[in-house]
Amino acid sequence: MDSPTNIVRLRQPGEIDDPLTEVLRSGARRLLAQAVELEAEAFLSAMQDLRLPDGRARLVRHGHGPERAIQTGIGPVPVARVRIRDRGATSPEERIRFSSALLPRWARRSRSLDALLPVLYLRGISTGDFQEALAALLGKNAPNLSPAVVTRLTATWADEYTRWQARDLSARRYVYVWADGVYLQARMEEQAECMLVLIGATPEGRKELVGFQVGVRESAQSWRELLVDVKRRGLSVAPTLAVGDGALGFWKALDEIFPGTRHQRCWQHKTANVLNKVPKSLQSAMKADLREISGASTRAEAEVAMDVFVEKYGVKYARATECLTKDKEALLSFYDLPAEHWDHLRTTNPIESVFATVRHRTVRTKGALSPTTAKLMVFKLVMAAAKTWRRLTGENQLPKVVAGVIFRDGTEVTASPDHRAA
Repeated sequence: MDSPTNIVRLRQPGEIDDPLTEVLRSGARRLLAQAVELEAEAFLSAMQDLRLPDGRARLVRHGHGPERAIQTGIGPVPVARVRIRDRGATSPEERIRFSSALLPRWARRSRSLDALLPVLYLRGISTGDFQEALAALLGKNAPNLSPAVVTRLTATWADEYTRWQARDLSARRYVYVWADGVYLQARMEEQAECMLVLIGATPEGRKELVGFQVGVRESAQSWRELLVDVKRRGLSVAPTLAVGDGALGFWKALDEIFPGTRHQRCWQHKTANVLNKVPKSLQSAMKADLREISGASTRAEAEVAMDVFVEKYGVKYARATECLTKDKEALLSFYDLPAEHWDHLRTTNPIESVFATVRHRTVRTKGALSPTTAKLMVFKLVMAAAKTWRRLTGENQLPKVVAGVIFRDGTEVTASPDHRAA
């Protein structure tokens, strides 16, 4: 028990007096210390049969290493590494070493903090500003966060990306997929290349990043390469439905690689394309009419609302109505699937929301990234965001979709019994 003291610690300039944060840090320190101790005890238990000639244990506790601060999302957490001594080794090569999986020998940051760095960069903070930005989050004395951090981490991100691109997909199945091409104007060279993103929904309702590579958004060849790659790595079962923008070369590639997959055009993109063909003074009213179509409770109601739209605007704004009606079937495909999934299937929002900050990225950064570094940073951003992606509602309906159950206007079609006389 600590002895009483009358020494009062003075608050340092710029230090924030936050009791809750101090409680969290104190709790984190105790939990981390306890976990490291248990890890060391488990290691010694597994090695207890190793003995010296006189019968004593070969491996024993040998105190702790110097205390160091691990930078985490709640600030620095002090912790000391457990030392274990090998008393039977006659040379460094024979020595058995204990390495904590929780607290690697040279660790100075939690993995969650490493994931924060590309997020900060893509949101407008350049490498030269990292120290100032992270000091505001973690305290001004946060060490090991120099501008060189990004350079060192890029190699690690490249290895992660390579392993992810080579992963086996033979055990995966995706009921729905969303596709889009995302431009990073301020972070890549001025060219037509963009990030091709493919997200899938599993039969359990989880959303996962399926494909991600640099390509050309409107190019069928770029999308074909991405789809061929995921199929080559084992994704042999075609998704039931794909959601995307009408301008993508994705649709042509999809019909070649997964010809059984149905098309669903994104209403968010379609609305923007239609509104671009009319004066701004008319866009608010027309947007409400388009919402009446996409929000109709049945396909028949949607078709009637679309006919009314054409009758109302077709004479004066033929280009707008043609833009809408040419994709009529693809816009209404979602009616043949469970109503619980409609909000997810009418839009590519799963991709749009992830890249919202990237698309609004300004040019306030110092210099431009190479396409390779931009790709790696965006990949890390997506993988970090994937942990918070919302599951599909009505996940109990997904096995029915997989089994080929027929839905009409969002409701399962059940065969009525035949009451005819024999």
